[in-house]
Amino acid sequence: MIIAISSRALFDLEESHKVFVEQGKAAYCDYQVDNENVLLEPGIAFPLVRKLLALNQSLPGEQKVEIILLSRNSADTGLRVFNSIQHHQMDITRAAFTSGESPYRYVAPFRADLFLSAEADDVRAALDAGYAAAAIIPSPSIGPESEQLRIAFDGDAVLFSDEAERVFRDGGLEAFKDSETGAAHQPLSGGPFKNFLAALQRIQAAYPDDHSPIRTALVTARAAPTHERVIRTLRAWNIRIDEAIFLGGLAKGEFLKTFAADIYFDDQQGHIDSAAEHVAAGHVPHGVANEE
Repeated sequence: MIIAISSRALFDLEESHKVFVEQGKAAYCDYQVDNENVLLEPGIAFPLVRKLLALNQSLPGEQKVEIILLSRNSADTGLRVFNSIQHHQMDITRAAFTSGESPYRYVAPFRADLFLSAEADDVRAALDAGYAAAAIIPSPSIGPESEQLRIAFDGDAVLFSDEAERVFRDGGLEAFKDSETGAAHQPLSGGPFKNFLAALQRIQAAYPDDHSPIRTALVTARAAPTHERVIRTLRAWNIRIDEAIFLGGLAKGEFLKTFAADIYFDDQQGHIDSAAEHVAAGHVPHGVANEE
């Protein structure tokens, strides 16, 4: 499994980004070079990356996960980022520095299964190109204490297509219930994160069920009777999800805290705001909820 991540998602670059916004590119470059030996503090996705890389240690001799750095820095200003990677002893060796250009176009040649970035426009471009991608949201949350890698997903427009969400928005809750109940045995089409979940499960398959270092959860606003189509869809895909939480519209944040998610992916900003109070969250600007 290959995951591409931006430097601003991996490290806390807000101070230097402020220099870029307020003073321009030249001042930013000077600032980064002057501070290239000042180590960067971990960013919001740092604990997630740590746990992902630790999977390679749990099966000696087998590399299960590779992290690729995609950065808008130049090679010159990116030296500070690599110095920080080496200090934190992170096994990240491949990178693309694009000197201000969008780096998302390197998601394809690196064959990344997931792209995480702090730049929403880069994320949208990657999603439009057919790749799983999310915009990492700044969060005051403290990383969960679980040693497991725990990843949670929304359903519609993330794991699944937005076809059911479109029915809900066009016809309301009752139309949504009627449609999903009638189509309970018809699998939903895959969303942008279907293949990423499948890649996670392939790694899970290398471990006994009761000793897996990975745990996944579906955290959805759906409730009975619309739960059945979701369960049957995952069954048809031959994809296992460890926990399924059907909230019927309740706020998701407290449940994600209880699950101890390292990251949660959702297409709707309101759910992301609730999640980010407790865990790292990635906004997936995909589907009808994000159409202007």
